Amino acid sequence: MSDAEAGERDASSSFKAEKDQRTEEKQSSDEAREGVTTEDTAHGQSQVYTATRNTLFSKKKTLTGPHVLTPEWAFGVNPVLPVFSLQDHDQLVVLYAGAHMGIIYNHTSNSQHILQGHSNQISCMCVSEDKRWIATADKGPDSTVVVWDSYSGIPVNTLFDCHPDDGVAAMAFTRDLKHLVTLGAEELQCVYIWDWTSETEEPLWFAQLHPSYGFHDYIIFNPDNSTQLLSSSDSHVVFYSRASGTLQYSAKKFSPSTTSKTPAAESTPSLSRSVFHFRKPQVLTAISCELLVWDVTDDLVANQDLHRGKLTLVQIQRHPVTVLTVTDSYIVTGDTQGQIQFYDENFKLLIWYGDLSLDAIVFISFSKEHTEGHLEDCTLEAKPLVIRNFIVSTISSTVVHVNAHSSKHQILRREVYGPVHAVACHPTQPVVAMGNQRGLLKLWDYNNKVVTGSRVFETEKQIQCVTFDPKGLYLAVGFGSGAVYILNPSTLESHPEECFHYTKDSIHLITFSSNSKYLATADEGKAVTVCRLQTNKDSVLRWTYLGRYRSHFKPIKDLLFGVHLDSTEPRLLSLGMDRRLVEYDLKNSDVDQLLILSSERIEQSAVPMCMTWYPPLTTEQFLLIASDQYKMKLFNSTTKMCRKTLLGPLYGSTIKQIAVLPKTKEPEKNSYYLAFITEDKVGLQILPLDGNPYKSQAVICHPTKVSAFACSYDGRFLFTAGGDCIFSWEINLNMLEAAAALGGTGMAPFYTLLEGGRDGKFYSEMEDFFYYCLIRHQGIDSMEKRQVSTKIPLSQVPFLMRALACFPTEQEIEDMQNEVKFSKYAETGKYVTDIDLEEFIKLYVNHRPAFNFSSNELAEAFYILGTDSSGQPVLQRHKLLEVLQVRGEHMTEEELAESFATLLGSEEEEEELNTADSEDSQYSMKCAIPDEISMESFTSHILGFPSIAKQNANTTTSE
Repeated sequence: MSDAEAGERDASSSFKAEKDQRTEEKQSSDEAREGVTTEDTAHGQSQVYTATRNTLFSKKKTLTGPHVLTPEWAFGVNPVLPVFSLQDHDQLVVLYAGAHMGIIYNHTSNSQHILQGHSNQISCMCVSEDKRWIATADKGPDSTVVVWDSYSGIPVNTLFDCHPDDGVAAMAFTRDLKHLVTLGAEELQCVYIWDWTSETEEPLWFAQLHPSYGFHDYIIFNPDNSTQLLSSSDSHVVFYSRASGTLQYSAKKFSPSTTSKTPAAESTPSLSRSVFHFRKPQVLTAISCELLVWDVTDDLVANQDLHRGKLTLVQIQRHPVTVLTVTDSYIVTGDTQGQIQFYDENFKLLIWYGDLSLDAIVFISFSKEHTEGHLEDCTLEAKPLVIRNFIVSTISSTVVHVNAHSSKHQILRREVYGPVHAVACHPTQPVVAMGNQRGLLKLWDYNNKVVTGSRVFETEKQIQCVTFDPKGLYLAVGFGSGAVYILNPSTLESHPEECFHYTKDSIHLITFSSNSKYLATADEGKAVTVCRLQTNKDSVLRWTYLGRYRSHFKPIKDLLFGVHLDSTEPRLLSLGMDRRLVEYDLKNSDVDQLLILSSERIEQSAVPMCMTWYPPLTTEQFLLIASDQYKMKLFNSTTKMCRKTLLGPLYGSTIKQIAVLPKTKEPEKNSYYLAFITEDKVGLQILPLDGNPYKSQAVICHPTKVSAFACSYDGRFLFTAGGDCIFSWEINLNMLEAAAALGGTGMAPFYTLLEGGRDGKFYSEMEDFFYYCLIRHQGIDSMEKRQVSTKIPLSQVPFLMRALACFPTEQEIEDMQNEVKFSKYAETGKYVTDIDLEEFIKLYVNHRPAFNFSSNELAEAFYILGTDSSGQPVLQRHKLLEVLQVRGEHMTEEELAESFATLLGSEEEEEELNTADSEDSQYSMKCAIPDEISMESFTSHILGFPSIAKQNANTTTSE
C-alpha cells in the first residue's frame, strides 16, 4: 500500500483525535436552530430555515432514491475548480465539483451529498463567507446558476439563461450576502449583479467588457465595500463601482513599462489573481514572483491613473504565485512548488508551510471557525498569530486539510487522475474496477465506500477497457498500446505469460465467455483477437493466444459471447460500423488460425452501435441490436433474420451501449430491464420492448461524453465513466414502472406518437386509408356485396405506409411483413396474414424514421454526388440515373421510367414512358429531365415538394 493510500485511510482517525482536543461548545444560533423539532417542519416551516450544520448528513438514508436513477457517489475531482472548506471542527466537510455535479463530502463519516441541477459541466463555484450558501454555474446550452443551502442540500434559487451565449466563467457573493455577481464566458463578456434572494429574473446592474481586455475568469467584491468589484484576465484588471447607481468600470493593462523592476526582455506578464488589501486602500496583483501594489481612491473607477508614483512592486518569494487571497489580517500566497506563505499588511513573512509535499496550488479555502491557541510568527518579535485551518487543492486534484495550530496535515484525496474510459463490476461481490488514461487501476467496495486495491502500471498507460470473467476469477485490462493484461482480482498481480501484446492498435473492447474459457478483444485495427484458457507443459492453467482476425473493414462497435442453442459451447460475435455481424468458429479454430463461421450484412443504411442477448421473454432466442437511427431490432440468433423493429429511446443522441440488468427477485416486479448509455446520458428501459416511449427514462451522467458503464451484480447500481469522473447511480425500478403507468395503457402511449393524437386529423386520415386499402383489396369497381372486416392483408401494408408519407425500401417492407407474419409462429406454428388498425399503428410508429427528413440531408447528398457550379451543387442527369440504378436497392430502367413519369406528370407522359422500350424510355427521360439538376429544381420540379426558398421564407415569417 502506498503512503498516500495509508494517509487516506488514517486521515479520518487522526481528524477525530484532533477533534477530541477541541471544545464542544457551539454557537448560540446553532443551538437555537437545533432546538427546532421536526413538528415545526410539519407545521409549514421551511426545511432550509430549520436546517443546521448537522442536518445534511444526519438524515437517514432511504432504501432507494426518489428518482429512477439517483447519483449515489462520485469518484473524481475537477482539478481546475476550487475545493472549499464548509465545516472543520465537529465534522470535516468539503465542497468540490465533478463533471456537472457539486459534491459535498463529509470526510469524518465518509459520506457524500451530491448537488444535481446542471445539464452542462460546472464551470465555476463560490461559497458565502459564513459557508451557508453555495453557488454553482455551468457553460453551454441552457446554462444555469443554482444557489444551494449547504445545511440541507436544497436549491433555493435558480437563474436560468442569465448568460445564454456561453454560460458563466466566474462568480462571487458579497460579504453581506445580499448580491451575487456573475461574469459571463461569452465573446463580449458581461457582468451581472443579482439580488439572488428575490424572485427577480433581471439583474440589478449590468456592464459589458471590451474583447481587448482579454478573457476574464475571476471576479471578487471588496470585502469592506460591496459597491466595489474587480475582475482579472491575463492582461488586464478591471475595476467596477456601482456607487453612482450604475455599474461603471475602468480597465488597467499591465506591460513591462508599467513596473520599474520588470526586466525589459520579458513580455507582458501573466496575471495570477488580484485582491483588495484588508486594511489599506490598495489592490494587490500577483505577477510571477512579485506583488504589484497600487493605491486606490474611494471612487474605484474614477481617477485611477496608474502612473509610477502610485505603483509599487514587491518581491515576495522565489517561486511564481498561483494563488493570492486574503484572510483575517493576513495576505496568503500559494506557489508552483506547493508552498504556502502568510504575510502581514506590510508584506513581511509571518509563517511558511513548505513541507506539505504538494505540486502547484490551485486554491486555498479557510475554515469558518478560528482555531484554539496561537502560533508565533517567524520574525524576531515572535508575535502570536491566530490562523484558521484551511483546505489546499492542487493541479493534480490532491486535497489536503491543514491544522494551522499543530501544522499537521491530512491528505483527503491524492489520486493519479486522468480521463476515465474503463469501468466494470465484479460478478459476485460489491466491487467495481476503474481504470484511467494514466495507468491507474482501482478496486472500490461500493457498499463500504473504501478502496480495496490499486495498481499503477509503469510500462503501460491509457487503460481503455476492463472486465471481470463471469466467475470473478480473472480481471482483464486492455491498453491503448494494444497490450492485454490478465490479473488476479484479489492482488491485481499478473503472470508474465498472461500479458499479451499482439497488436499496436488500441484495445477498446474486451469480454469473457460464459464458461470463462475464452477471452476476446477488439482493437482499433478492426480486428478481433481470441485467447483460450488451457493447460501448459507444467500442467498449469494459463491463458494462451489463439488467433487474430481482421473481420471488419470499419471500426468494431461491439463484441459478444453467447451459447449455442444445441450445446453449451460458447459462440462469439462481433458487430461493426460496416453493418456486418460476424460469428467466429471457436470449435474448429486453432493456434494462429481463428476461423470465421458467418458474416451477415444486417442493415442497409443504419449503422449498428451495440448489441446484447435479448432475455428469455419469448420462446425464440434473439439478438438485440441498436442503431444510429434510434431503432432497436431483434434478430433471430440462428438465421440472423430481422424479426422485429422498434423505436428506441429518444434522448438527443443514439444509444452507444446496452446491457440487461440482472433479473430482479421481487415477484411483483417486471422481470427484466435494459440499461443503456447515449452520448451523455444513462437510462433504463422496461422489457419487453414494444416502442412505448414512456417505458424508458434517462438522465445526464457526463455532459462532455460518457465512455462506458457497468451494472452491479445485484442490479442495485449503475456505474458510468466519462471525463475525469465515475458516478454511481442508484436504481429505483418502482419509479420507472410508475412513470410508464402515467403514460397510459394499451394503445394510449402509441396514439401520442401520432400528430394530433387519437383525435387528430392524421389519425382520421390513417383510418380512412386503412379501410380504403380493404376496399382496394376487394376491388374498387366491384358491385358485389362487401366483406366487412377490421383487418387488411399484409400485401396492402406497403401501400398504406407510402400513403402516410413513409417510403420504406424493399428490404424494410420485407422486414415489416416478416415481423407480422412470424409474430405468432413459435406459439401456434401458423403464419399471420393480416393486420388490424391498432397493430398497424404500432408497426407504423416503430418503422417510420424517428425524425423527419430535412433539407440539410438533401443538401449534403448533393454536395457529395454533385459538382460545384457557381458555388451551388449541381447533379448531372446521367449521374442521377446511374446512382439510382447502381447504388442501394437497384432500380431497373422500367422502374425508373415509371417513377419519373409518376413524379413529372401528365397521364400522356406516364403512358408513353410505361409503354416505351428501354432506349425510348431513356430518350423520354432525357427530354423530361434537364441535363443539370440543382437542389431547388430536384425538390420542387421533380419531387413536387414546396420550394426550399419558400420554406425558409415561411419559417422566417412565422418566427
